[in-house]
Amino acid sequence: MAEPKTSDHVLLVDKPYRWTSFDVVNKLRHVFKIKKIGHAGTLDPLATGLLIICTGKNTKRIEEFMGLEKEYTGTLVLGHETASHDLETEPYFTADVTALSESEIREAAAKFCGVVNQTPPSHSAIRIGGKRAYEFARKGKEAPVQPREVTVHAFEITAYQPPEATFRVVCSKGTYVRSLVRDLGKELGVGAYMSSLRRTRIGPHRIEDAQTIDQIMAANQAPDTTTP
Repeated sequence: MAEPKTSDHVLLVDKPYRWTSFDVVNKLRHVFKIKKIGHAGTLDPLATGLLIICTGKNTKRIEEFMGLEKEYTGTLVLGHETASHDLETEPYFTADVTALSESEIREAAAKFCGVVNQTPPSHSAIRIGGKRAYEFARKGKEAPVQPREVTVHAFEITAYQPPEATFRVVCSKGTYVRSLVRDLGKELGVGAYMSSLRRTRIGPHRIEDAQTIDQIMAANQAPDTTTP
Protein backbone atom coordinates (compact mmCIF):
# COMPACT_ATOMS: atom_id res chain seq x y z
CA MET A 1 0.00 0.00 0.00
CA ALA A 2 1.44 3.36 -0.99
CA GLU A 3 1.90 5.90 1.77
CA PRO A 4 0.50 9.42 1.44
CA LYS A 5 2.62 11.90 -0.50
CA THR A 6 -0.28 14.34 -0.68
CA SER A 7 -3.28 14.78 1.57
CA ASP A 8 -5.76 12.79 -0.57
CA HIS A 9 -5.50 9.05 -0.01
CA VAL A 10 -7.27 5.80 0.82
CA LEU A 11 -5.30 3.73 3.35
CA LEU A 12 -5.86 0.07 4.22
CA VAL A 13 -4.98 -0.44 7.89
CA ASP A 14 -4.85 -3.59 10.02
CA LYS A 15 -6.46 -2.29 13.22
CA PRO A 16 -4.75 -3.55 16.39
CA TYR A 17 -6.53 -5.34 19.22
CA ARG A 18 -8.04 -3.01 21.85
CA TRP A 19 -7.60 0.09 19.71
CA THR A 20 -10.78 1.95 18.81
CA SER A 21 -11.29 3.00 15.21
CA PHE A 22 -10.91 6.61 16.38
CA ASP A 23 -7.54 5.70 17.97
CA VAL A 24 -6.32 4.69 14.49
CA VAL A 25 -7.63 7.91 12.94
CA ASN A 26 -6.05 10.00 15.68
CA LYS A 27 -2.70 8.24 15.33
CA LEU A 28 -2.58 8.71 11.55
CA ARG A 29 -3.69 12.33 11.86
CA HIS A 30 -0.59 12.82 14.01
CA VAL A 31 1.68 10.79 11.70
CA PHE A 32 0.68 12.57 8.48
CA LYS A 33 -0.11 15.93 10.10
CA ILE A 34 -3.46 16.20 8.33
CA LYS A 35 -6.79 17.41 9.67
CA LYS A 36 -9.24 15.93 7.17
CA ILE A 37 -9.25 12.20 7.92
CA GLY A 38 -11.86 9.58 8.80
CA HIS A 39 -12.61 5.85 8.76
CA ALA A 40 -15.13 3.93 6.66
CA GLY A 41 -16.82 1.58 9.12
CA THR A 42 -16.21 1.13 12.83
CA LEU A 43 -14.51 -1.93 14.28
CA ASP A 44 -15.08 -2.64 17.97
CA PRO A 45 -11.98 -2.34 20.20
CA LEU A 46 -11.84 -6.12 20.71
CA ALA A 47 -11.93 -6.77 16.94
CA THR A 48 -8.94 -6.59 14.60
CA GLY A 49 -8.54 -6.37 10.88
CA LEU A 50 -9.26 -4.19 7.89
CA LEU A 51 -10.08 -0.55 8.49
CA ILE A 52 -10.27 1.83 5.54
CA ILE A 53 -8.94 5.30 6.30
CA CYS A 54 -9.71 8.20 3.96
CA THR A 55 -7.85 11.50 3.93
CA GLY A 56 -8.37 14.87 2.26
CA LYS A 57 -10.77 14.86 -0.68
CA ASN A 58 -11.18 11.09 -0.38
CA THR A 59 -13.16 11.54 2.85
CA LYS A 60 -16.07 12.11 0.43
CA ARG A 61 -15.79 8.39 -0.43
CA ILE A 62 -16.38 7.18 3.13
CA GLU A 63 -20.08 6.43 2.54
CA GLU A 64 -19.17 4.54 -0.65
CA PHE A 65 -16.77 2.28 1.25
CA MET A 66 -19.18 1.82 4.15
CA GLY A 67 -21.82 0.45 1.79
CA LEU A 68 -19.58 -2.37 0.53
CA GLU A 69 -19.98 -6.03 1.50
CA LYS A 70 -17.91 -7.12 4.54
CA GLU A 71 -16.21 -10.42 5.39
CA TYR A 72 -15.17 -11.56 8.86
CA THR A 73 -13.61 -14.57 10.54
CA GLY A 74 -13.74 -15.29 14.25
CA THR A 75 -14.44 -17.64 17.11
CA LEU A 76 -17.48 -18.19 19.29
CA VAL A 77 -18.06 -20.08 22.52
CA LEU A 78 -21.22 -22.15 22.96
CA GLY A 79 -22.84 -22.88 26.31
CA HIS A 80 -21.85 -19.49 27.73
CA GLU A 81 -23.15 -15.94 27.34
CA THR A 82 -22.06 -12.40 28.16
CA ALA A 83 -24.11 -9.21 28.47
CA SER A 84 -22.21 -7.64 25.55
CA HIS A 85 -22.14 -10.86 23.47
CA ASP A 86 -18.32 -10.62 23.38
CA LEU A 87 -15.47 -10.42 25.92
CA GLU A 88 -16.17 -6.82 26.92
CA THR A 89 -18.17 -8.36 29.80
CA GLU A 90 -17.64 -11.52 31.83
CA PRO A 91 -18.87 -14.89 30.46
CA TYR A 92 -21.23 -17.05 32.48
CA PHE A 93 -22.27 -20.68 32.00
CA THR A 94 -25.64 -21.35 30.38
CA ALA A 95 -25.72 -24.95 29.13
CA ASP A 96 -23.81 -28.18 28.53
CA VAL A 97 -22.90 -28.49 24.83
CA THR A 98 -21.32 -31.96 24.77
CA ALA A 99 -24.30 -33.41 22.90
CA LEU A 100 -24.12 -30.82 20.09
CA SER A 101 -22.64 -31.97 16.80
CA GLU A 102 -20.81 -29.83 14.27
CA SER A 103 -23.46 -30.59 11.66
CA GLU A 104 -26.21 -29.28 13.99
CA ILE A 105 -24.30 -26.04 14.49
CA ARG A 106 -23.68 -25.66 10.74
CA GLU A 107 -27.38 -26.20 9.98
CA ALA A 108 -28.42 -23.66 12.61
CA ALA A 109 -25.97 -21.05 11.30
CA ALA A 110 -27.28 -21.50 7.74
CA LYS A 111 -30.74 -20.41 8.93
CA PHE A 112 -29.44 -16.88 9.41
CA CYS A 113 -28.41 -16.43 5.77
CA GLY A 114 -30.49 -14.09 3.63
CA VAL A 115 -32.37 -10.93 4.56
CA VAL A 116 -32.94 -10.95 8.34
CA ASN A 117 -34.27 -8.60 11.00
CA GLN A 118 -31.42 -8.24 13.47
CA THR A 119 -31.44 -6.52 16.86
CA PRO A 120 -28.08 -4.80 17.47
CA PRO A 121 -26.34 -5.42 20.81
CA SER A 122 -27.29 -3.19 23.73
CA HIS A 123 -23.52 -2.71 24.19
CA SER A 124 -23.09 -0.94 20.84
CA ALA A 125 -22.41 2.56 19.52
CA ILE A 126 -25.87 2.99 17.98
CA ARG A 127 -27.35 6.38 18.87
CA ILE A 128 -30.65 6.42 20.77
CA GLY A 129 -32.01 9.87 21.50
CA GLY A 130 -28.59 11.45 21.23
CA LYS A 131 -26.87 8.84 23.41
CA ARG A 132 -24.95 5.69 22.52
CA ALA A 133 -26.67 2.40 23.36
CA TYR A 134 -23.69 1.31 25.48
CA GLU A 135 -24.18 4.35 27.73
CA PHE A 136 -27.55 2.89 28.79
CA ALA A 137 -26.16 -0.64 29.11
CA ARG A 138 -23.17 0.35 31.24
CA LYS A 139 -25.53 2.05 33.69
CA GLY A 140 -27.60 -1.13 33.94
CA LYS A 141 -30.47 0.34 31.93
CA GLU A 142 -32.27 -1.39 29.06
CA ALA A 143 -31.32 0.29 25.78
CA PRO A 144 -34.39 0.59 23.46
CA VAL A 145 -32.55 -0.82 20.44
CA GLN A 146 -34.77 -1.44 17.41
CA PRO A 147 -34.32 -4.34 14.94
CA ARG A 148 -32.91 -3.51 11.51
CA GLU A 149 -32.93 -5.34 8.20
CA VAL A 150 -29.53 -6.69 7.15
CA THR A 151 -28.33 -9.22 4.61
CA VAL A 152 -26.15 -12.19 5.58
CA HIS A 153 -24.62 -13.78 2.49
CA ALA A 154 -22.73 -16.50 4.40
CA PHE A 155 -22.50 -17.73 8.00
CA GLU A 156 -20.23 -20.76 7.92
CA ILE A 157 -18.90 -22.83 10.81
CA THR A 158 -15.36 -23.72 9.74
CA ALA A 159 -14.33 -25.89 12.72
CA TYR A 160 -15.73 -27.06 16.04
CA GLN A 161 -13.87 -28.14 19.15
CA PRO A 162 -16.41 -27.99 22.02
CA PRO A 163 -17.28 -25.50 23.31
CA GLU A 164 -15.50 -23.30 20.73
CA ALA A 165 -16.25 -22.93 17.02
CA THR A 166 -14.56 -20.89 14.31
CA PHE A 167 -16.66 -19.15 11.68
CA ARG A 168 -16.73 -17.03 8.54
CA VAL A 169 -19.37 -14.36 7.87
CA VAL A 170 -20.06 -12.36 4.70
CA CYS A 171 -22.65 -9.63 5.24
CA SER A 172 -24.03 -6.22 4.37
CA LYS A 173 -23.42 -2.87 6.00
CA GLY A 174 -24.94 -2.60 9.48
CA THR A 175 -24.66 -6.28 10.41
CA TYR A 176 -23.47 -7.05 13.93
CA VAL A 177 -21.57 -10.34 14.01
CA ARG A 178 -21.99 -10.38 17.80
CA SER A 179 -25.74 -10.45 17.27
CA LEU A 180 -25.42 -13.31 14.78
CA VAL A 181 -23.48 -15.29 17.38
CA ARG A 182 -26.03 -14.44 20.08
CA ASP A 183 -28.91 -15.52 17.85
CA LEU A 184 -27.12 -18.74 16.90
CA GLY A 185 -26.80 -19.58 20.59
CA LYS A 186 -30.53 -18.97 21.03
CA GLU A 187 -31.38 -21.11 18.02
CA LEU A 188 -29.35 -23.98 19.47
CA GLY A 189 -30.83 -23.43 22.93
CA VAL A 190 -27.44 -23.24 24.66
CA GLY A 191 -26.35 -19.59 24.43
CA ALA A 192 -23.18 -18.26 22.81
CA TYR A 193 -20.80 -15.31 22.78
CA MET A 194 -18.14 -14.12 20.35
CA SER A 195 -14.59 -14.55 21.64
CA SER A 196 -12.68 -13.04 18.69
CA LEU A 197 -13.37 -11.22 15.43
CA ARG A 198 -11.25 -10.17 12.46
CA ARG A 199 -12.46 -8.22 9.43
CA THR A 200 -10.76 -9.72 6.38
CA ARG A 201 -12.43 -7.89 3.50
CA ILE A 202 -14.41 -4.77 2.57
CA GLY A 203 -15.68 -5.09 -0.99
CA PRO A 204 -12.59 -5.78 -3.16
CA HIS A 205 -10.19 -4.58 -0.45
CA ARG A 206 -8.48 -7.38 1.53
CA ILE A 207 -6.60 -7.58 4.80
CA GLU A 208 -3.60 -9.03 2.93
CA ASP A 209 -3.12 -5.61 1.32
CA ALA A 210 -3.31 -3.70 4.62
CA GLN A 211 -0.45 -2.42 6.75
CA THR A 212 -0.08 -2.29 10.51
CA ILE A 213 0.26 0.99 12.34
CA ASP A 214 3.94 0.16 13.00
CA GLN A 215 4.59 -0.44 9.30
CA ILE A 216 2.95 2.84 8.34
CA MET A 217 4.90 4.73 10.97
CA ALA A 218 8.20 3.09 9.98
CA ALA A 219 7.61 3.93 6.31
CA ASN A 220 7.00 7.56 7.27
CA GLN A 221 9.80 7.68 9.85
CA ALA A 222 7.37 8.82 12.52
CA PRO A 223 8.39 8.19 16.15
CA ASP A 224 5.72 6.42 18.24
CA THR A 225 5.03 9.21 20.74
CA THR A 226 1.32 8.57 21.30
CA THR A 227 -0.66 5.48 22.26
CA PRO A 228 -4.41 5.08 22.74
